[in-house]
Amino acid sequence: MKNRNERLMEIRRLIASQNISSQEALMKLLEKRGFELTQATLSRDLKYLKVAKMPDDRAGYVYILPDKDQVIEETETTGAAFSGLISIDFAQGMAILRTLPGHAGSIAYIIDNLAAYEIAGTIAGDDTILLIPRDGVSRSDVVNLLRLRMPGLVHELVH
Repeated sequence: MKNRNERLMEIRRLIASQNISSQEALMKLLEKRGFELTQATLSRDLKYLKVAKMPDDRAGYVYILPDKDQVIEETETTGAAFSGLISIDFAQGMAILRTLPGHAGSIAYIIDNLAAYEIAGTIAGDDTILLIPRDGVSRSDVVNLLRLRMPGLVHELVH
C-alpha cells in the first residue's frame, strides 16, 4: 500500500500533466497506478492540495493546482538572484544549494515563496541553502520542481 505523501505527489503530477475534469476520472487514474482510496479520501486530498477547477473549452471544467499559474517569471530581480547560484548537491535526502556570498537569503526567499508542496522549507546562511523536501519526495522531484518553477536554474548545476 502506498503512503499519503506518494499519493499526494501523484495527484499533483496527474493534474499538472493532463486535463482531468472529475474526481471519478482522477480516482481511476490513481487506481491504475496502484493507489487504493475512497472518494472521501480523494476529496480531502484535493482540499489539502488546494486544487481548484477552471473552465476549459473542451472538458467543461478541469482541475488545476493553486501554484500552476504562479510560476516565477524571469525578471531582472530573479535573474540576478539565480546568477548567484553556483551548485546543487544532495545528501541524506536534502538539497544543498551553494551560492555566491550574500545570495543565499534571496534565493531561499524565492524558493519558499513557490509554496510548492514538495518543499517543507529552507534554511539559508550567507552562501549556502539547505532545502528540506517533504517525506516521500525524491531527488528528481526536487530537481524537476526547481527547473520548472525557477526559470534561471541551469541544468549543469545539478550534481
